[in-house]
Amino acid sequence: MNTVVLGMWHLGSVTAAAMAEAGHRTVGLDPDPQVIEALREGRPPLYEPFLAETIVREQAGGRLSFTTDPAVIAGADLLWVAIDTPVDEADRAEVGVVEAAIHACFDLLKENSIVLVSSQLPVGSIARLERAFALRSGGRRVGFASWPENLRLGEALARFRKADRIVLGLREPWVRKRLEPIARDFSREVLVMGVESAEMSKHALNAYLATCIAFTNEVASLCEVSGADAREVERALRSDPRVGPKAYVRAGGPFAGGTLARDLGYLSALGEDRGVAVPLLRAVPVSNAAHHHWSRRRLLEMLGNLDGRPIAVLGLTYKIDTDTLRRSAAIELIHWLVAQGARVSAFDPRVRTLPEALAPVVTLAASWEGACQGAEAVIVTQGRPEFEEMTPALLREIMRRPLVLDPERAVESTLGAVPGNESGEIAYVTVGRP
Repeated sequence: MNTVVLGMWHLGSVTAAAMAEAGHRTVGLDPDPQVIEALREGRPPLYEPFLAETIVREQAGGRLSFTTDPAVIAGADLLWVAIDTPVDEADRAEVGVVEAAIHACFDLLKENSIVLVSSQLPVGSIARLERAFALRSGGRRVGFASWPENLRLGEALARFRKADRIVLGLREPWVRKRLEPIARDFSREVLVMGVESAEMSKHALNAYLATCIAFTNEVASLCEVSGADAREVERALRSDPRVGPKAYVRAGGPFAGGTLARDLGYLSALGEDRGVAVPLLRAVPVSNAAHHHWSRRRLLEMLGNLDGRPIAVLGLTYKIDTDTLRRSAAIELIHWLVAQGARVSAFDPRVRTLPEALAPVVTLAASWEGACQGAEAVIVTQGRPEFEEMTPALLREIMRRPLVLDPERAVESTLGAVPGNESGEIAYVTVGRP
């Protein structure tokens, strides 16, 4: 099937690479010539394991190409909309950007082609697209369908290649006949349902995960003041079949990046628009925001005034195994530290440059040891193999005051049993433990 993937940022570049790898002739389309040129050179916009290699291989095999020319849509059997929906700093999705890009394709769609939407749009969006196209169709039959994305930064290509399950929302049997075999290239479990149900399933999943994270972190806060250990509570929860071994019940950092918050916003807005009360969904962002400041609160409790104090931050990217700093909780924390007057040093093996606003005032070290040199506290934001090299003896040697804040328990195995707060020892503080 001749496929055009619209949007060549994270979702689109992964989708195009995977489709080409599965044997479909695929064109990646994006209006930004710099993005397209980089992809032609085998440089995807974000780092993902094996993505660059796959793009290079599939281009060499003639199954994958990239262009800025929308005329390619005229020859497409499938227009796969994979624009990453922009989210502002308040987690509000800029839906109009994506819808406008789709509308611009309408006049180019050929008879019996399919528009497949994976972009993160609110429920009801495809129905609106169908109505808008009907006004300009000129009698052409075009199918619209939903394939909600379910990727994770740092694991995207692997998860696309072998998805646990794929949700496919559609209306017409002929669209199912064309799309279901493609879906089965990537997963044994394909759930076919109505368009609106597929759209809602994405919102419901993300809202559920966000609720689990907020709930778990509230329980962890109670563990900190009651003598309980959230990790032991987690073990008990997972052992109950009503919860299960894969449940989102591990205490740690708040959810960030806008993805989960966007879908909470979609559902809250839908409730407000239709007069349906959703108090639980509205409470989740409030709970998450309170936990968002865990590292700040504990640092102030332990050190007091941060003005002039040397603080190290280890782990900067939004997720491990990616290189994006966009909406990174660690970067937001560093902005706060700088505003408090702290002297900040940072390290992440995937980061070569800091954001423009931070570059003049934050030291980007070449190693975690370099970042910790002379620091009074270190905040470990994520688990990485390099950080497992930390030992109490080494930290006592290189740090001015060996205080470790580890919200994700990334270095608990090597530092978590060390007594804290005694003179000359490591003070180790983590979420969900006294």
